[in-house]
Amino acid sequence: MLLEPGLNLTLRPMAYPQFYEMYRDAIKNTWTVEEVDFSMDTKDLNRMPPGEQHLIRRLVAFFATGDSIVANNLVLNLYKHINAPEARMYLSRQLYEEALHVQFYLTLLDTYMPDPKERHEAFAAVDNIPSIRDKARFCMKWMDTVGDLDELNTKEERQEFLLNLVCFAACIEGLFFFAAFAYVYFLRSKGLLHGLATGTNWVFRDESAHMAFAFEVVKVAREEEPELFDDVLTQKVNTMLEEAIACEMQFARDLLSEGVAGLSLKDMEEYLRFVADQRLSMLGMPRQFGAKNPFTFMELQDVQELTNFFERRVSAYQVAVTGDVQLDVAF
Repeated sequence: MLLEPGLNLTLRPMAYPQFYEMYRDAIKNTWTVEEVDFSMDTKDLNRMPPGEQHLIRRLVAFFATGDSIVANNLVLNLYKHINAPEARMYLSRQLYEEALHVQFYLTLLDTYMPDPKERHEAFAAVDNIPSIRDKARFCMKWMDTVGDLDELNTKEERQEFLLNLVCFAACIEGLFFFAAFAYVYFLRSKGLLHGLATGTNWVFRDESAHMAFAFEVVKVAREEEPELFDDVLTQKVNTMLEEAIACEMQFARDLLSEGVAGLSLKDMEEYLRFVADQRLSMLGMPRQFGAKNPFTFMELQDVQELTNFFERRVSAYQVAVTGDVQLDVAF
């Protein structure tokens, strides 16, 4: 079984071909930071009002540390306990993508923050920006519980691992990052920061694939060991998502503290509750919030790649979409 202790090295016969196909799809989905054109972004930044400039400074500070937290958990915990060689192939590819995201955000900060002191403060956000520090503490609270486990031998240990995976996929990649993407796409809807939006499109695509992999691991674990998915686990997942929303709302209050026309805390909370319900549904758990998406600009996210199709670089349309497209699942 997928969460059994050990190191299965047998690729034939392949026990979980879906993970191998995810790996192959990820290889097709290749882009580089050098393809992102930031030439117009600095001009946009100089003409943005103070509230939007503050939002961007806080946002890139979060980006600077967020993917590093994800990469560390991937190496130290997920790779160790998901016992299928085809799944570890995907995780190896994901680690490359997380490094690519870190490079993108490093380039973003160097471009947006020419002042070395300001850049240093952004990179040290988990120490000096309370709203980002609290998000990091939330991550460590739910993910560090399996750090000392070499094997998942008991039901309780496997449930702790599943909570780690849910925090990783549903809360960090699936809630924190998707909230950050919403701010980026709000600014794009106003015709601002096209370089940031272009890179975010590709990160968005990567993160969606990462979530799909993690939720497939959860699905397989549920099929193989249904006893793990009891009321206790479900309640802990609900509590985790409520805490994640609270953390992200604290961050939203910080980002919007100087006022951003067209964005409100009420709408952001509704959006977060909407996204949380999507994540619960993807986990095979009942929705809790009954929220609707208040951001119409997010509904066009997957459609916008068609704009100026023939002017875009190859990587913007390199991968074909297969299967059923469900826009509300991603957002």
